[in-house]
Amino acid sequence: MGVLNVTPDSFSDGGHFLDPRRAIEHARRMVAEGADILDVGAESTRPYGDAVSVTLEEEIRRLGPVLPAVAALGVPVSIDTMKAQVAWAALAAGATVVNDVWGLQRDPDMAGVVAAHAVPIIIMHNREAADPAIDIMADIADFFTRSLAIAERAGIARKDIVLDPGIGFGKTPEQSIIAIARLAELKSFGLPLLVGASRKRFIDKVSPAPPDQRLGGSIAGHLIAVANGAAIIRTHDVAETVQALKVAAAIRSAR
Repeated sequence: MGVLNVTPDSFSDGGHFLDPRRAIEHARRMVAEGADILDVGAESTRPYGDAVSVTLEEEIRRLGPVLPAVAALGVPVSIDTMKAQVAWAALAAGATVVNDVWGLQRDPDMAGVVAAHAVPIIIMHNREAADPAIDIMADIADFFTRSLAIAERAGIARKDIVLDPGIGFGKTPEQSIIAIARLAELKSFGLPLLVGASRKRFIDKVSPAPPDQRLGGSIAGHLIAVANGAAIIRTHDVAETVQALKVAAAIRSAR
């Protein structure tokens, strides 16, 4: 899954692809590099509490000139939003997956929108604030249990659900590391797992570097995540991540 942020304030590439032409060209490049899914977001959900909230109208306006062209590239497009009305507009414009960073627990209309369109939903774990004292894996499991109950009540098919532990969201760097290390525990839900460790702050905690210099740490996190059961990797650096995953798969298959 390649990341396309059409925002001015994303933590990793804020403003680089706010221009629709640059955004569409970047999407085209990621598909050529091997992205199987494109994840498009028009409101920063940067996990450190300093993102600027965006109005519903502005979020839809940013997506307007980008989504149809990106959807025409021929790979599934997910809409990264926590607003049900934005999800509805994006699905009408060509998106085919909803990626909700609040796992159906923020906007009470989100589950209904997903069910009405019968599209896949990525349920991501989140918290208002990190709490270093909690058992983060138990918290993630409890969150998913609540989200899955919401999905079931809304009529969302279980086969259309992907779970994301939300690396960096509502977690200390140490808890993000734990979530990757113990990812296999979440396989008990019987659903595909998505991990987005790309350029996240836990990398800086281990090996200090600004977001655009965390490629090595991102790949390390993603390789371990796949080894622990991740089915989808969300990344800003598609070519390098695809290469790393292919080589790791070749080595595993040769054992």
